[in-house]
Amino acid sequence: MSENLSELLGRKGLDSNFFDAMGNLARPSGTPDADELSLLAEDFLVGKANAFGTASFYDFLKPENKGKQVYVCNGTACECAGTQPEVIEKLGKVFKPDEIGHMTCLGRCHENAAFHFKGRNFSGRAIRDLKDILKNEHSGHIDTYHVEATHEQILTRAFSTIETFYSPWRKVLTMDPAAVLEEVKTSELRGRGGAGFPMGLKLEFCKKEESAVKFIICNADEGDPGAYSDRYLLEHQPHAVLFGMLVSGYVTGAHHGILYIRAEYPEAVAIVQEAIEVLNQQGLAGKNIQGSGFDFEFKIIQAQGSYICGEETALINSIEGQRPEIRVRPPYPAQKGLFNKPTVVNNVETLAALHFIMSEGGAAWKAIGTERSSGTKLVCLDSFFNRPGLYEVVMGTPMRTIVEDLGGGFKTPVKALQIGGPLGGVVPVHKLGELTLDFESFATGGFLLGHASIVSIPEDYPMSRYIQHLFDFAAYESCGKCFPCRLGTKRGHEMATQAIEGSYTIDRTLFTDLLTSLKEGSLCAHGGGIPLPIRNILQYFDPELKAYFN
Repeated sequence: MSENLSELLGRKGLDSNFFDAMGNLARPSGTPDADELSLLAEDFLVGKANAFGTASFYDFLKPENKGKQVYVCNGTACECAGTQPEVIEKLGKVFKPDEIGHMTCLGRCHENAAFHFKGRNFSGRAIRDLKDILKNEHSGHIDTYHVEATHEQILTRAFSTIETFYSPWRKVLTMDPAAVLEEVKTSELRGRGGAGFPMGLKLEFCKKEESAVKFIICNADEGDPGAYSDRYLLEHQPHAVLFGMLVSGYVTGAHHGILYIRAEYPEAVAIVQEAIEVLNQQGLAGKNIQGSGFDFEFKIIQAQGSYICGEETALINSIEGQRPEIRVRPPYPAQKGLFNKPTVVNNVETLAALHFIMSEGGAAWKAIGTERSSGTKLVCLDSFFNRPGLYEVVMGTPMRTIVEDLGGGFKTPVKALQIGGPLGGVVPVHKLGELTLDFESFATGGFLLGHASIVSIPEDYPMSRYIQHLFDFAAYESCGKCFPCRLGTKRGHEMATQAIEGSYTIDRTLFTDLLTSLKEGSLCAHGGGIPLPIRNILQYFDPELKAYFN
């Protein structure tokens, strides 16, 4: 990370953003024109190499993306469901091979068969209507999925009116920011993006920093296959997310809010932008909000295809227009983040919880759930369940209740669940009875709750192939900053591939050393996290893997 480059890229502010401009240049053909990219670099006083280095990293900016017309989801949920070969076959009858690209999880895990065409997402039976879709390029496939809460609806509560919903915000504007912060701390709300860090502490760290410029970033780069809870909130509860950002800004003294929304969620971008415009028109955001003297401006920045941007420092680099490489910490973003200014990055679901906390009080949120995992959590069930969909579940709920009572069990035999994304643990179904939905239960059991997305691994899906898939994903999505991740994930994929092809037997000691190097030597949870699910597989499915290891 270059501090000087961060300063240069921030000198024009958010209204003229380098990364945004690159995305605009890429729209006509799929990648920025080289001459136009050079002119853009000159305008921002950064080198051409820096501009090309950034553009060449992202799926939807790099030169290889030129001419792509349609994208097929290659996320784990679609992979395990086995729906994508048919999608690719049908698309191949209409498009040339070099016109077909990939997107990693479109958030359609409840029905699979997902693909993206002309700024629209499609899934389920839509591929069978391909001719109609091609005739009407502006058509969209609005997917429907079951939404249910096991407790009083909080995150899934139906929206009322602008006047009613933002009444707590008007109250906040009359309070001391320190008092608002205390409510958040009292709630003991922990981050829902994976790490589970207390939100109140993160806000407090930023609040204490002396700076005229601070930022609140909503991390809406939900890339975990199996997860579509953030997409649900952005598309169906956008005001809850915006409310959380407003409160965060008020507490910390930040006047700028950025929603970094993944390119794979085009519908969410339009819906959130519309909600922002309503707030500005109503005087609930913008300059001198409700005469309080507090300013808060929103801006959406559309991501360009990179899983690693879910890591907060890589996301910050991305917004600046740099390659999304991990930053070494300390300093932490709350001290030195976007454009070297104090920055708070929170996940969509974390921010959405603040409406209830500000309406009912931090103690009311704390009273729900367990002692160390308070509140409710959104859980996504994939297409292998009899009742796939999104469930708002009280923390501490037994996993058997979620799988059997809410999800209705499985349609076909399943041997394991990967919970918490590609870096989450692989839980054999016989272990579900020992787990409850909370951070502590999963950690004690040797797993990771993470985003709480659930991907089912069917009985007929080889675990050797699943290991290969995980390493392939991790290698492709690595930012390349540190050797253990950049090289180790690739070596792991090579070993798994050669073993499956029958030309190699994996040495267990060597493989264990590789996993240890990844876990202990990687700079962030991408390389450091991928050993967890692989070790789970080795532990619980050893008989199935004996032919591949010596």
